[in-house]
Amino acid sequence: MSRPERVSHQELAYESDILSEYFADLHIHIGRTNDGHAVKISGSSNLTFANIAKEASERKGIELVGIIDCHSPVVQKDIIDCLESGEMNEVQGGGIAYRGTTILLGSEIEIYEQGKGAAHLLVYFADLPTMQAFTAWMSGHMKNVNLSSQRIYVSGRELQAKVYDMGGIMIPAHVFTPHKGLYGSMTPRMEQVLDPGLVSGIELGLSSDSEMAGLISELDPYTFVTNSDAHSLGKIAREYNRIRLAEPNFAEFRKALERADGRCVTGNYGLNPRLGKYHRTYCHGCSRVLDIEHGGAGCPFCGSTKRVQGVLDRILDIADRKEPYMPAFRPAYHYQVPLEFIPGLGKAKMKQLLERFGTEMSILHHAAEAEIAEVVGTDLARMIVMARNGTLKLTSGGGGTYGKVEGASVSKT
Repeated sequence: MSRPERVSHQELAYESDILSEYFADLHIHIGRTNDGHAVKISGSSNLTFANIAKEASERKGIELVGIIDCHSPVVQKDIIDCLESGEMNEVQGGGIAYRGTTILLGSEIEIYEQGKGAAHLLVYFADLPTMQAFTAWMSGHMKNVNLSSQRIYVSGRELQAKVYDMGGIMIPAHVFTPHKGLYGSMTPRMEQVLDPGLVSGIELGLSSDSEMAGLISELDPYTFVTNSDAHSLGKIAREYNRIRLAEPNFAEFRKALERADGRCVTGNYGLNPRLGKYHRTYCHGCSRVLDIEHGGAGCPFCGSTKRVQGVLDRILDIADRKEPYMPAFRPAYHYQVPLEFIPGLGKAKMKQLLERFGTEMSILHHAAEAEIAEVVGTDLARMIVMARNGTLKLTSGGGGTYGKVEGASVSKT
């Protein structure tokens, strides 16, 4: 894939229709702050605001990053420190820039409906003062606003109204997963709990893809994104998007979700859903991933009814179509295995690849197989191309256990 040249703000002032393509991962957690405050309890301690920016820019090659714990006052202190030090700067159009990467300020919030369960929503705002004002509002409806993914004690519709009144956007997170997915754990229809007109896009999650989502007709109008939901630096960009923008910033991202003025998502890159840890139903009775079609309430192997329903099985249960529908605007979903999941590609060889090609995105999208072979040999080069093309052999995941790549377990965090 050839990459359009990057252009400056000054050039865009005269030629505002010049668009380029950027890689984006829009769901990354903060593990700890610089002062050691826990934000995402399950997140790595080195997953700080500044470290995410550096990892995305210098190693991954991701140019638009959504950090979704920026509502936390202790995180906001780190953001202010980065701005005041001159290490980062605010971006015209919204966002914070570190070298070639723009950070979107986001928040993951849990909503709850009596009798329906809980679900996570992602919201994004253009600048820190707006996010701080949103934090002040949430503080009156949330027990601990410093932590990640906390429950807010207002309805989903009330939260939506507040977000859009403040100029933000909202995307339901990992919508099909049994752990806090809108469809996976809350409702068979989004319109039962949210205002469909105040939804800017849909995050598919690690266990689904565009074709699976195409079985549900109410999703037809929306732009799909797929993101890493990273809880460690290494997992940034395990899923990501390619987006056509004039510049990587909040205003352009909003336009891309709306598919306005030529801006749009041009590709989703993610794990084959079979690798997702909730792809198929899991039986707690016999500890099996039920990678088969089956009916009835009990496990076909042991009869147990103690199961975690998988994403595929949930979608088939709530689908209102027998065949998926893909609108003309829907980009291709590319199955891709992250480099760190490839058996035999250790830290030393990965370092050699990065020294030669610069970033992981360059390795996955631009380096020729022959060039890769010059660095790590023909066998690993072939594996990397297979990972790039999504042709590695897989076994299905389920019940919180990831699938496998040719006998290698996929890491959990």
